[in-house]
Amino acid sequence: MSSITLKNIKKIYPITADEVKSRKKAKKKVEEAVPEEGFKPNLQITDEGVVAVQSFNLEIKDKEFVVLVGPSGCGKSTTLRMIAGLEEISEGELWIGDTLSNVIAPRDRNIAMVFQNYSLYPHMTVYENMAFSLKLAKMPKDEIDKRVREAAKTLEITPILDRLPKALSGGQRQRVAIGRAIVRSPQVILMDEPLSNLDAKLRGQMRSEIIKLRQKINTTFVYVTHDQVEAMTLGDRIVVMKDGFIQQVGTPQEVFNHPINAFVAGFIGTPQINFFHKIPLTKEDGAYYVTIQDRKIKLDDRHQKALTEKNQPETEVIVGVRPVHVEMSDTGFTGKIEVSEMMGSEVHLHIDMNGDDIVAVIPTANLDLDKVKIGKDFTFNFNPSLLHVFDAKSEENLLQ
Repeated sequence: MSSITLKNIKKIYPITADEVKSRKKAKKKVEEAVPEEGFKPNLQITDEGVVAVQSFNLEIKDKEFVVLVGPSGCGKSTTLRMIAGLEEISEGELWIGDTLSNVIAPRDRNIAMVFQNYSLYPHMTVYENMAFSLKLAKMPKDEIDKRVREAAKTLEITPILDRLPKALSGGQRQRVAIGRAIVRSPQVILMDEPLSNLDAKLRGQMRSEIIKLRQKINTTFVYVTHDQVEAMTLGDRIVVMKDGFIQQVGTPQEVFNHPINAFVAGFIGTPQINFFHKIPLTKEDGAYYVTIQDRKIKLDDRHQKALTEKNQPETEVIVGVRPVHVEMSDTGFTGKIEVSEMMGSEVHLHIDMNGDDIVAVIPTANLDLDKVKIGKDFTFNFNPSLLHVFDAKSEENLLQ
C-alpha cells in the first residue's frame, strides 16, 4: 500500500538570533512601506528560524496523482523533499502506508525521485544510468536487464540505451530520469518540476507522456510545479500552496470553479481571472447586488442562497470574472481595446475600462475580426452566475 499521510507537518530552517532580529526588522519595514490594508509579506520568521512549511495536513490515496502547485518559495519542493527524506521534518508525522517514516532513511522508504535537472551520470550510458540503483541493491543481472528493458519499452527509449546523456535531447534525458525511477518499482514516485527545463512544445509532449506513463504503472505520484497548466492537466487532485500553508485541495475542476479565496482564483486559470476591487455588495428587497462601474448587477439564485444563509451584511467585496466568461455583447460594459492577441481559435483582448484592465477570451469562429482591432471600442457583458465574490478584507470566497 502506497498511501501517504502528512499530519501537522512543519519545517523550520534554523538561523542565528542575530539573523532572526535582522529579518524581523526587514519584515516590519516592508509592512510599513506597503499601504494596502491587511498586506502580509512572505517573510515567516519565528525565534526558532525561518518557517518554510506549517500546519500541513494531507492524505494522498494509494495510486493517486497529486500535484503540489504554488508560486516560488511557497514550500512545495520542501514538502516533497520531506516526503523523500532529503529534508528533516521539524514537527508532525509522515506516514507512508502504515509506517511512521519521519526517521526512516531515504534509501529505505521505497521512494523514487525525479529531479528538475535530471541528475544523470554523464559518464554512464542510458542503460547504465537506469541500472545503477539496481546494481547497488545487488539485484541479479538478468533481473536488472529485464527491468531496464521493460522500462525503456514503456518510455520508448530502447533505441538510445547505449548513448551517453550528452548525446540526448532534453526530452530524452527526462525520459531516462523517469526510467531510472520506475525500474525500482517504487511505491511512490516524486517529481520536482521535471519539465521546467524544456521548451513549451516539449513540455506539452512530456505532459502527455507522463499521463500515459501513469496509466501503465501502478503507483502513487506526487508532483511539484509552479505551472498551473501542468497542475490542471496532470493531477487527480491539486494542492494549492502559499507561504507554507495549504490554501485549497481539490480536483482541478473544483479548484477552478470554486476557488476558496482570491489567491487561488488568481493563481489557477489562464489567462488570469479579472478582479474588480472595492465593489459594494448591497441588499435591496431581500436580494443581493454588486455595483461595477455604476452598473448594478443582481446576483443569481445560487449566490442569493449562499449569502442569505450566512446572513451576509452589506460590505465591500472583490468580484472576479474569468476571461473565458467575458462575452461580446451589444449592451453592457464598454472599453477600448489596448492589446489584441490572435491565438487562432480565439483572440485575447486587453480592454481598458475606465482604468480597469479587463482580459477577454473571444472565440474567432464567425467573428468579424475588424471589431477586435487595437483602438476599437468593445462592448461586453458576463453572466452573473459565473461571478466569484470575495470579502475585500479576508479575501475568502463568500459563496463557500
